[in-house]
Amino acid sequence: MTTSSSSRRALLTDAQLSRLAPTHPLRAGGTDDSPLIRAMVGDRPEHPPVWFMRQAGRSLPEYRQAREGTNMLESCLTPSLAAEITLQPVRRHGVDAAIFFSDIVVPLKIAGLDVDIVPGRGPVMGSPYRTMREIEALPEIPDAAFDPIREAVSLTVDQLGSTPLIGFAGAPFTVAAYMAEGGSSRDHLGPRTMMHRDPEAWEALATWVARVSGQFLAAQVEAGASAVQLFDSWAGSLPERDYRAHVLAHSAAALGAVEKYGIPRVHFGTGTGELLGAMKEAGGDVVGVDYRVDLDEASRRVGPETPLQGNIDPAMLDAGWEVLQKHTTDVLSKGRAAAAHIVNLGHGVPPSTDPTVLTRLVEFIHES
Repeated sequence: MTTSSSSRRALLTDAQLSRLAPTHPLRAGGTDDSPLIRAMVGDRPEHPPVWFMRQAGRSLPEYRQAREGTNMLESCLTPSLAAEITLQPVRRHGVDAAIFFSDIVVPLKIAGLDVDIVPGRGPVMGSPYRTMREIEALPEIPDAAFDPIREAVSLTVDQLGSTPLIGFAGAPFTVAAYMAEGGSSRDHLGPRTMMHRDPEAWEALATWVARVSGQFLAAQVEAGASAVQLFDSWAGSLPERDYRAHVLAHSAAALGAVEKYGIPRVHFGTGTGELLGAMKEAGGDVVGVDYRVDLDEASRRVGPETPLQGNIDPAMLDAGWEVLQKHTTDVLSKGRAAAAHIVNLGHGVPPSTDPTVLTRLVEFIHES
């Protein structure tokens, strides 16, 4: 049974609607009836909605052309360029949502920290943040500092029409892990040690990151994002006991920063199959599932009332159409165990992916 448009709008209370600009797509009626938003609130639209993490990226020749001569963080903080890159996969693939083109360390750059994204290495900090003295020196970020983000979102939304924009932020553990390590790590031993060796310093660092990630999400919602996703790349390195003791409350705080707006929130992590229940408790109307756990099992772990997002294995994109089609059919079948299903990959689009495969995949999902 499908839900009427008027009852879906009622999911946002008058108080929540009043916090959105009159032109916001959820308040003005632009995206509230879209397949994505319907699925995120537990409805089953006429076709399964689909979008891809990292759908605007290195697999698209138009992306490479747009980014030529500009580094990653400059691209993210140039509103017209960020908007253009965000829109590219919607034009090419016909996906049911755009994901805001950004990076999890963009808020750190906005805060004035020494951070860069080095090709082949990922985020690199000028120096790590491990002691209470270093962490207490972290700045408060004025709300106006996020204006370039608001401008980029506004430019994007103006061109998306009824297609929703999903806002994006890195989860506190993942961002704090980069800050504590000073960069990428295979095992995230530094932050995992820090939360036990100096729990007060870890608490202070994670609290700061949660606040900044929340500001980042809120700026995107205020400018027109119809949903948000909190992305936890590295929480899968933690046992559930440590996640609950040292991380859960901070992820809840980041997601809580946009709770007052009433928009759908997705909570996603990689390698987090054993944490799905705890991540659901931390917040999020939709739980994202990576490719390691089947969706019917994920639904059992979080409860059948929870919409799920996922979880086509990115490796299948280059395995041949028959293999990909069979795998996708299985994902769609297992997704029926949940209250609703947003189709996505179980992680990001690999840079080597043939864009025509993604376009064909979207068409197949829409016909299913």
